[in-house]
Amino acid sequence: MLEYNTALPKLEMREYGRNMQKLIDHCKSLPDKEERTKFAFAIAEIMVGLFPELNGESVTSRKVWDHINMISGFDLDIDFPCEVLGKNELRPKPQAISYSKKSDRFRVYGSNLVRMIKEISKMEGGVEKDQLIFLVANQMKKLLVTENSDSATDTRVFNDIREISGGSIDIDEGNYRLNEYIGVIHAQEGKKKKKK
Repeated sequence: MLEYNTALPKLEMREYGRNMQKLIDHCKSLPDKEERTKFAFAIAEIMVGLFPELNGESVTSRKVWDHINMISGFDLDIDFPCEVLGKNELRPKPQAISYSKKSDRFRVYGSNLVRMIKEISKMEGGVEKDQLIFLVANQMKKLLVTENSDSATDTRVFNDIREISGGSIDIDEGNYRLNEYIGVIHAQEGKKKKKK
């Protein structure tokens, strides 16, 4: 009866092939630890000689022994010539990502605009500060229109600036009139245009 790869056990590292897997399995089955160690060194020499990805590696290289340990399923009991990877070290659990606890109330404006408002609030009053406030307020209104044109009012922008700046920028609506922007109408997805 022929042996088919689909009926055989799964290879731990396919790039080394079935014969290398069989050699290491035979090494695991040897009863004497000293004999297993000698056999494993012979396997390491074969790996270094045959495989170009190990070019430049020595027989005592950690990479070679890591591969032998991985192919054996991490249960090869020999005297390794160097420290080898353990099963848990191979695929360590990634560290948890800490997410910002900041409020998302002003996320429509982006963090840069919020920082700009805080920096402008530290400036001394004058023409330059008034111009910067006007530019930032117009940009905020533009962003609001693209997000939701119904809520994009001058009053909302001025109130948001007041809240972000901690009350230090209080805009008189009578002195400022922001630009009018037309909202972008998003095309409905899934509908195809009719051909004429």
